[in-house]
Amino acid sequence: MTDLGPSRPDVDTSSVAYNKGPAPTAWTGWVVFAGFMMIMLGFFQAIEGLVAIFDDGYYHVRPNGLVVHVDYTSWGWTHLLLGVLIFVSGLGVLAGNMAARIVGVLLAGLSALVNLLFIEAYPIWSIIIITVDVLVIYALTVHGRELRDSSM
Repeated sequence: MTDLGPSRPDVDTSSVAYNKGPAPTAWTGWVVFAGFMMIMLGFFQAIEGLVAIFDDGYYHVRPNGLVVHVDYTSWGWTHLLLGVLIFVSGLGVLAGNMAARIVGVLLAGLSALVNLLFIEAYPIWSIIIITVDVLVIYALTVHGRELRDSSM
């Protein structure tokens, strides 16, 4: 007789074969979309922050024409810090981290608020960012659990 080796595979397949939870749906793509959009939003916010820090003359409205009368250097640091935090949270969302989802929703809401206050300086861009923030909040709150479940 020929020895065929052990009849059990070397890899633990019990979690795949006996998974009692629902199968991930196509909505998981919304969460991946939200994660990538958060990474892009982080870059966009950081670039907007760097422009405000280094080139005060870029914006046609003086700081006293904004909703909140603060100089552009302060706005720049706000956008830069927010951008870095959103970028890191986006990476966490793509990893399926629950805390990153919660932080991502809070940061997207804060980003929408900051861009609403900054709308006079850069109106069309601020409206685009607010729209993307709303889509990110939707994807993370409605479909966020599915990405975590599919990565297990």
